[in-house]
Amino acid sequence: MIRLVQHGPVTQVECSSVRSRAIGFGVNAFLYRGLLIDTAFPGLRREFDAFLASQAIAGAVLTHHHEDHSGNLDLLIARGIPVDAAAETLLEVRKPGGLPFYRLWTWGRRRVPTGDPISFQAPGLELIPTPGHSEDHQAVWDAAEGVVFAGDLFLGVKTRMVNAWETPRKTVPSLRRVIALAPRILFDSHRGVIDKPVEALRAKADWLEETIGAIDRLIAAGLPDRAIRDRVLGKEGPPAVLSRGELSKLALVRALRRTA
Repeated sequence: MIRLVQHGPVTQVECSSVRSRAIGFGVNAFLYRGLLIDTAFPGLRREFDAFLASQAIAGAVLTHHHEDHSGNLDLLIARGIPVDAAAETLLEVRKPGGLPFYRLWTWGRRRVPTGDPISFQAPGLELIPTPGHSEDHQAVWDAAEGVVFAGDLFLGVKTRMVNAWETPRKTVPSLRRVIALAPRILFDSHRGVIDKPVEALRAKADWLEETIGAIDRLIAAGLPDRAIRDRVLGKEGPPAVLSRGELSKLALVRALRRTA
C-alpha cells in the first residue's frame, strides 16, 4: 500500500505491505522538488512502479543500500531516472547473498540491477555522510530551506536495539554533524516528519553517548555481554526473537565491545 501525505513542498510516500504492517513496520520515501528520496522495498514493486509512472520525477537520491530504501532501484534504471548515491551504496546493492528470513519475509527479495543508473547530482541538495547505521549512510540536505532527509539516522531518541552490523560509535558524531546544520525540519524514513529536529537529534546523541559510556565502563569491569545488556538496556523483546538476535539490545553491547 502506498499513501501520500503532503507536508508543504514535501510529499511523504508511506509504503507498507500486509506483511510489514503485521509486525509494525513501514518505510517512507519522499518527493521533493521533483526528486525522489529512496525507493521503498521490493515487496511493493508493482505498486511502486505504478507510483513512478504517475509522477514526473527528474531524479532520485538514495540514503543507503538497505533493501527497504533501495529495493526498487532496478525500476529507476529501467525508467531512465538518474540516481545520486554514494559509490559504496551502488556497490552494495549489487552484492550477491541472501538476507535473513525475517527481512526477506518483511521486505521481499531485491532484484539485483542489471545496468548502471544514470549518474547525476541532485540540484540544490547536498549528501552528508552520516555513517553508523551503515557505512554508506547519507543524509540529504537542502541548506536553502533547512530541510533534511535523514534516512535511518534518527529513528527515535532511545533506540536500544541496533542491527548487528551497525557501528554506534560512529552514529554519535553523525548526529552531531546534522545538529550543526541546524535543520528547520527533518524527515525520518520510518517516523515521518520531525518538527523540532535539533532538539530530537541532540536528545538522541546525548542519550546514546551516555549509554555508550555506561556500557564501556561495564566492559572494562569485565562483565559479560548479557549482564551488561540487562543492566543498561533491559531484557529483549519480540524483535530479537524474530531476527534471531540480528536486531537486538545485545547487538548494541556487542557492537561496542567489537569497536572498543
